[in-house]
Amino acid sequence: MTVETPNYKPHESLAAMSSRYVTVDDIPWQQTQFPGIEMKVLMEDKVTGMMTTLTRLAAGAVLPDHTHAGIEQSWVIEGTLQDHEGSVTAGNCVWRPAGSRHVANSPDGCLVPGFFQKPNTFHDDG
Repeated sequence: MTVETPNYKPHESLAAMSSRYVTVDDIPWQQTQFPGIEMKVLMEDKVTGMMTTLTRLAAGAVLPDHTHAGIEQSWVIEGTLQDHEGSVTAGNCVWRPAGSRHVANSPDGCLVPGFFQKPNTFHDDG
C-alpha cells in the first residue's frame, strides 16, 4: 500500500484493508523549510502525492509563492490565514483549484487542517 501516516508505529502491523485511526497528539510537529511553519502529515500517498496535513503558522509566518498542482482545501480552526484574495478565519474554509498561485500568511497565527490532491510547487521567481 502506498498510503500511510509516515513513521506512525500503531499502523505498522495493520492489515491492508484496516481503518487507520490517528492520534494526532502522538505525531510530533515537524519544522518546515519556512520559518514559523510546522506540520504534521496525517496521511500521505507517496505515488499520487495526495496528502492530509495539520499545519501551524506562527503569527507573521509566510508560506512563500507557490502553485497548487491539484485542488487544495484548508479549514482554519484557530487564527487567520490570508492571501491577496482574502482571509479565512477560525471555523471557515477555503479551497483552491489546481493551477492557482499565491503567497499565504497568518497575521495572528493559525492552525489549519489541509487536504491536497498533489504537493505544492514553490517558486523562487515570485
